[in-house]
Amino acid sequence: MQELPLPLRNHLLSALSPDVCTRLFSNLERVHLASGQVLYERHDVMSHVYFPVDAVISLLYQTEHGAATEISVVGDDGMVGIALSIGGENLPSRAVVQRSGHAFRLEGALLRDEFARHGDLLGLVLRYTQTLIAQMAQAAVCTRHHSIDQQLCRLLLLWLDHLPGNGATVPQELLGDRPGTSRTNMVGAADKLRRQGIIDYDAETVTVLDRHQLEQLCCECYKLVKRESERLQPCVAQLK
Repeated sequence: MQELPLPLRNHLLSALSPDVCTRLFSNLERVHLASGQVLYERHDVMSHVYFPVDAVISLLYQTEHGAATEISVVGDDGMVGIALSIGGENLPSRAVVQRSGHAFRLEGALLRDEFARHGDLLGLVLRYTQTLIAQMAQAAVCTRHHSIDQQLCRLLLLWLDHLPGNGATVPQELLGDRPGTSRTNMVGAADKLRRQGIIDYDAETVTVLDRHQLEQLCCECYKLVKRESERLQPCVAQLK
């Protein structure tokens, strides 16, 4: 029988000191997240935060007319529910599970109680929040200044960082409409990568075959975000 995931498989939780782990871990609830499951909708009042273990979750900004764009990806490196950590409950984005797996969830009130101690968890989550801001800011720069081909390489690499191994599958939705471009353009960029033997894709997934070549073709945005993440969370980066 396959061993169930443990909290320490989430890199934020594994970076906590033993005394914080003692307080928190008995209050963590292990949950299974199914692909396509919506953890919260835009403007929902959120009651829990989630620490993914082997699930991957997309944070999407949705307009009043229903159009949605992925603004960040959360895996075993982070936490879903940042707004609760800074006093917000009505969320501006929606969270959708893109890769099924497990997570541990914690009541927002317990998270705030731990923050009030001004200990490990507060510092880790604040730095993680800054890495998300850096990811979003660099994505805006990339969309404005770099080619569709380079943008797709960056998106694929960001996804790979949340999955085991260098050859992995990511959702086909990655090729959908994004700010400044259309699905037609994204599929065109994917076709170029497929002809070079770097990726393959079907109606449901995109499979990365050659990560090294993907990195060679990518713009500097991916490396800048990765470097910033490692600077802000060195203890987390060591676990990857």
